[in-house]
Amino acid sequence: MAKRDLPTGLVSQLFQNTGSSSFTDFVSAYAPELLPRRDEVLATPIGDQVPHATTIVAATFAGGVVMAGDRRATSGNIISQRDVEKVFRTDDYSCMGIAGTASTGIEMARLYRVELEHYEKLEGRTMSVKGKANRLATMIRGNLAMAMQGLVVVPLFAAYDPDRDEGRIFSYDVAGGPYERERFDAIGSGSIFARGALKKLYREGASADDITMVLIQALYDAADDDSATGGPDMTRKIFPIVSLIDADGFRRLTDEQVSGYVRQMLDERLISPDGPIAPLR
Repeated sequence: MAKRDLPTGLVSQLFQNTGSSSFTDFVSAYAPELLPRRDEVLATPIGDQVPHATTIVAATFAGGVVMAGDRRATSGNIISQRDVEKVFRTDDYSCMGIAGTASTGIEMARLYRVELEHYEKLEGRTMSVKGKANRLATMIRGNLAMAMQGLVVVPLFAAYDPDRDEGRIFSYDVAGGPYERERFDAIGSGSIFARGALKKLYREGASADDITMVLIQALYDAADDDSATGGPDMTRKIFPIVSLIDADGFRRLTDEQVSGYVRQMLDERLISPDGPIAPLR
């Protein structure tokens, strides 16, 4: 942050008596030009001209939650990047995945992480899961003007709730409305296909290992029917990003770990190309 010639009294007021635990409110008062502009109107909508992130899936297991995302970014009918990252750690017990305009989503994820860190430093405690979900909703709402120009970002938020000893999932609309989802959810262009797979394969009380495989299967089904969703690239060794959150905190699976799930899934698909069949009961 650049040095500014401000009266000593004003500096003291800004840094010591912020009146808010919000990092964006602090920067808005001290250096508003450093924040992303959300109120400008573009000459023409450019949504189709910039890279877009696609499918994100999440599901709860006994004592936590798993989130996974494919790696493809597209600009219209062009694959603009094959290994983009769409799932981000936001604090020790939460993460978010982005769908929509990739650059805006990555920027939002980084700023949101600072928001949570800033709150924890000022308040001396971690924000509640509901508070985290609502704070992210405020940031999405602040992007509404740009969303109307085609630069839409719709994240999926997941967190471990120590008060309930369980994972929780929140999705959002373009205006920032937070909606808690039970068991699982999916966002992005391939979400309709991924959600269908999740409905078929999800089991209450399943282990983290089983749920991870369910998400890998769901992403593969999405890639099978949605051209904007990328499947695992075995030649380039590009695999989905998978993150797990439980009482031990956030951890991202390594590519080697994810490749084990992918190879098992592909071996099974050689026998059953459409994936596992849900038993009738």
